[in-house]
Amino acid sequence: MILRRLTGWSLIATGAIVAVHTIVEPLYHVTTETEPFSPLWYLLDALMAIAIAVGVVFVGARKVRLDTDADLKEFLTVNTQFYGLLFIGILFYWNWFVTLSPGYTTPGSDTVALVWMLIDGALPLLLAAIGVHLARQPG
Repeated sequence: MILRRLTGWSLIATGAIVAVHTIVEPLYHVTTETEPFSPLWYLLDALMAIAIAVGVVFVGARKVRLDTDADLKEFLTVNTQFYGLLFIGILFYWNWFVTLSPGYTTPGSDTVALVWMLIDGALPLLLAAIGVHLARQPG
């Protein structure tokens, strides 16, 4: 149980850090052609990649447990979290690999930037919801 609580707090912290950095980055980073985003995103992207994988494991396990016997509210909550995280995870890993592969320019920089904004806005909410559930586990 302590692992779930620590994982929950880690997911909440990661979501909060991403949300705050998304909001404050325009206040301190000057975008240039060679540096379109803050170098801090390299670290945050790694944290986000780990958080997505861990979140899918924990909410996936919860989904499996509840698929056999759950009320409607719990069923909708878990499925929204699970499939929402999968959706954002697919977008994240695609966009992250595009960023890590500078030779791959098919989507265009405007598309990549727009997808990052979607990820950076939605992922903190999903991580917080999953993290709060895990952090509230008794133990």
